[in-house]
Amino acid sequence: MTQEVPRSHLHRLLQAGEFVVTAEMQTSDSADPARIADLAGTLRGKVDAVNCTDNSAAHAHIAAMAAARLLLEQDVEPVMQLVCRDRNRLALQADLLGAAALGVRNIVCMTGDDVSTGDHPETKPIYDLDSVQLIRMAKIMRDEGTYLSGRALTDAPSFLIGAVENPFAPPLEFRPMRLGTKIEAGAEFVQTQICFNLDKLRVFMARCGELGLLEHVSVLAGVFVPSSAAGARYLRDQVPGLDVPEHVIERMDAVPREAQREEGIRLALEIVEAVRQIPGVSGIHLMTINHEEAIPRVVESAGLLPRPPADVAIA
Repeated sequence: MTQEVPRSHLHRLLQAGEFVVTAEMQTSDSADPARIADLAGTLRGKVDAVNCTDNSAAHAHIAAMAAARLLLEQDVEPVMQLVCRDRNRLALQADLLGAAALGVRNIVCMTGDDVSTGDHPETKPIYDLDSVQLIRMAKIMRDEGTYLSGRALTDAPSFLIGAVENPFAPPLEFRPMRLGTKIEAGAEFVQTQICFNLDKLRVFMARCGELGLLEHVSVLAGVFVPSSAAGARYLRDQVPGLDVPEHVIERMDAVPREAQREEGIRLALEIVEAVRQIPGVSGIHLMTINHEEAIPRVVESAGLLPRPPADVAIA
């Protein structure tokens, strides 16, 4: 990444060459801010930044911007996800500006899961912009100090701009080029889809290196901590674009149900160790479903503690 004044703690660590650790916060359906405080407490000091999802899997949850602000109040650095599915360009620009005013300094720009995967399939999707256009718009607001229309901002936001990529979905040869398009638009870091297939990740990273992409972007590999064989099957059968090899299901099935949470932690640890050996990987992005206490355990058992101290200032 180009050396410049760091925009966030996460940015500072990536510039310094640290192997970073981010995690996805569990979704919240509570209007009580204490719920976010509880989730923040589990992750505080264990990871470098925490993703606030934006109506993930096309299910409504607490707004990512509100969750991000609540994380800041708990001294946890947020990464705010922003999807194109639910907003037009006016709302997206307003949310980018509002998030910056609330102290958010890391964003991840995404298309968003199709509404057919959620519990409101009759929802009208927006998709005024796609993820590449959203990345470019965020960069224009930050670097040129204008809205997409060209109208000047009074004060420009300051973001580390992130994206997502799926090295495991066909056509595989297209994925590095797709990442290149996002980098050209302004992406500075990328969090990948969940990695169970290490061979595909190695191929993806090698091709990104050949294309010179890793000189311009930091790649954080997505690592999931399964809590059960049933959960692993759900990922395989219900999450589009996710590659869950059969040996993962068989491994989880091979242990008694009451021991599957521990087996999931062991599996995640093995993936983390393998990912750390892949040239060009700058860190990991940890995810789980209703198993949040596993994330600090994985980080500690992987020898990734203590984390570099953060300096989260609430603007």
